[in-house]
Amino acid sequence: MNQEIHSHTFVEHYEGLVGFGFDRETDEKSLMVYLQKFSDDALLAALVPRLSDDEIQEAFDLVSRLIRAHLKDEEYHHLFLKDEEN
Repeated sequence: MNQEIHSHTFVEHYEGLVGFGFDRETDEKSLMVYLQKFSDDALLAALVPRLSDDEIQEAFDLVSRLIRAHLKDEEYHHLFLKDEEN
């Protein structure tokens, strides 16, 4: 049985303003919307093959840096890797 372990539901239910520079709360929620829309399978299937090697490395480096800076090891395993043992 293939149970889905990732969720992208915030973007489906958020009805607030999407825009940056208004206030911290709106910026945070807007970023969540953008990132969830960005991670859509169809969008990534179209976009990723068009990225240069440098762009792929840059995106990977940014995500990795943010994860390392803001998640504890246990959070990384649980939230990012979806490792249920940690």
